[in-house]
Amino acid sequence: MNAPSEMTHEDVLRVKLQVLRREHRDLDAAIDALHEAVNPDQLTLKRLKTRKLTLKDQIARIEDELTPDIIA
Repeated sequence: MNAPSEMTHEDVLRVKLQVLRREHRDLDAAIDALHEAVNPDQLTLKRLKTRKLTLKDQIARIEDELTPDIIA
């Protein structure tokens, strides 16, 4: 059932984390570019920033799931 070619749940989370981080960086670049515009579209800026915050929350949730709790 668990053939070496199958990804574990942790592997899937790591791949998803990479994708979300890349999208977060891309949004950051898009927001910066829009700020540089002569007359930036405020609605678009707000939507991009909202999406970026959503991604940040998703990244944090996945990182928490991947990091084991250590009882001190």
